[in-house]
Amino acid sequence: MTATLIAIPLLVVLSILQSALLSRFQLLNGMPDLVLLALLAWALQKRVSTALQWGIIGGLITQLFSAVPLGVPVVSYLLSIGLALFLRTRVWQVPILAMFISVFAGTLISHLVTIVALQISGNIILWNEAINLVTLPSLLLNLLLAIPAYLGMGELAGWLYPEELEV
Repeated sequence: MTATLIAIPLLVVLSILQSALLSRFQLLNGMPDLVLLALLAWALQKRVSTALQWGIIGGLITQLFSAVPLGVPVVSYLLSIGLALFLRTRVWQVPILAMFISVFAGTLISHLVTIVALQISGNIILWNEAINLVTLPSLLLNLLLAIPAYLGMGELAGWLYPEELEV
């Protein structure tokens, strides 16, 4: 319960930083997705059991700061977290590798869901330009921030879910 309550202010702050500060520092037209990075890093922590709740909260908060069609952030974040949870069980010996794979796939999932939703809503989006000018630069920036996000969320998970000491 505490972990879910902490998600709200943390993800709001990350959304504000992303929309106010990081939107000024773009690579071509791409920018990092701090909320996605935090959600994936959270989902990959061993003791965490609230990843899906965080995904819903993060998607709803992102929806407030975004102009994408309704539900797109929630769907894309939940799909990305589902993949991260799958990888957590499969790549358990090298969690940073799971983080890189999750960030790579999560960024692609998020952008592809957004592009498809925008096209369905009537916007003309050229796949070539969207991938080359937005998705690939965002992917690079997300991969650069993957390690700090994983380490930061690891500290938070260690604080919220302390390991039991053996006597």
